[in-house]
Amino acid sequence: MTTHAGPSAVAGATADGRKTVPGPRGIPFLGNLPEFGKDPLAFFERLRERGDFVRWRFGRTNALFIAHPEAIGELLTEVERTFDQPDLGIAFRTLLGEGVVVSKGADWRRKRSLVQPSVRPRQVKSYAATMAECAVDLAGRWTDGQRVDIKREMAALTQLIAVRTIFGVDTAADAEAIGRAMDVAQKEIGAEFSGIGAILPDWVPTPGRARIKRATAVIDAEVARVVARHRDGDTERPDLLSRLLAAQDETGAHLSDREIRDETVTLYIGGHETTSSTLVWAWYLLSRNPRAAEALGGELDRVLGDRDPGFDDYAELAYAQAVVKETLRLYPTIWLLTGIAKEGAVLGGAPVPPGTRVWSSQWATHRDARWYRDPLEFRPERWLTPEEGEEAEEIPEYAWYPFGGGPRVCLGTRFAMVEAVLILAVLARRFRLDVTAEEILPVPGLTLQPDRDVLATVRARG
Repeated sequence: MTTHAGPSAVAGATADGRKTVPGPRGIPFLGNLPEFGKDPLAFFERLRERGDFVRWRFGRTNALFIAHPEAIGELLTEVERTFDQPDLGIAFRTLLGEGVVVSKGADWRRKRSLVQPSVRPRQVKSYAATMAECAVDLAGRWTDGQRVDIKREMAALTQLIAVRTIFGVDTAADAEAIGRAMDVAQKEIGAEFSGIGAILPDWVPTPGRARIKRATAVIDAEVARVVARHRDGDTERPDLLSRLLAAQDETGAHLSDREIRDETVTLYIGGHETTSSTLVWAWYLLSRNPRAAEALGGELDRVLGDRDPGFDDYAELAYAQAVVKETLRLYPTIWLLTGIAKEGAVLGGAPVPPGTRVWSSQWATHRDARWYRDPLEFRPERWLTPEEGEEAEEIPEYAWYPFGGGPRVCLGTRFAMVEAVLILAVLARRFRLDVTAEEILPVPGLTLQPDRDVLATVRARG
């Protein structure tokens, strides 16, 4: 349960009247970039231990790390007024183009108004049947005692759902071609963002930049082919791409072909990459926490019985939603947010110099003991209401923000939550997965991914 009031167990824990402290000493020209690049997650945790407002250097750029939910809320809600979207590098731009995630000002407002209707609750409801059907098909191929790679299985499943709901195509070949290229692109974005490529000029060629250009060319060709198929068709389709093609702004103008490409790629990442990763981490956590797996199975038996879920069951699956939320707390697929301070920017009651790059990390804030009891433990019960579970916690707003927040909150939030819950419900009603016992570590790329194949044994439930 998320509330606006939160704990103040640490002296000076409120953002008002903040105290800014220095971060670790950097080196000339690179600042703290080598330490950040070596292990970004651990780096942000070390900054959080220093304080809620910590100065550091991203290359030659002055940077400010913020850890307090109130300050994070200020950054997210003021992003269009006193904070600007930063340039996230040529690798990021090569893949995402000028989509709604990276556009600014009037261009961002126009694109958001055109994209948002495609992912409203009524539209997500129309995609729910496809989500469940694809999961049911996968369940039909699993057998008791089978060994599976959960990372590969969840990626293939969410790829198929994405190409059906977003592009309106229906073959595994379409999903596989786009999926392989996306895998390459997201890895290269993560490698460039946390390495020396983050401060290299765009014109400097590197092997990673060459790889992402080749991957993006594959994606562009696939999207162009599907768009052409839609334009040539004479029947109305229910997919996201068709809705984007039909959308008009207040002047009656449609999205251009390039804008269509950028928005469909953005939606694909939100509908596939984030959900796939979340489900892998959910299975991993459930396997290591049998009590939570048993509670989830009990809810599915009670709510669904011997049938598969639909959209109308989503609201009743409170524990399944809590499993997804707790998974996103411990392993947030989007693990950092950043913005550039403009004139008049203020955080925690103090001005932020223009040009300062402000950073926050879901990974660090989601694991802060001030906001969560036993922060490293997997406890879905903390997300239930007091009526639903005795272990519910009061969690401050913006202590949990896997989808961002404010005016630029992820448009695909509802889609991703419904997809993850329905897939989990379909599969966990039939099976539990015994994941290999060894620890799996997160690798921060475009999204937070497991560092290896996630092997598991399928066990049929009673």
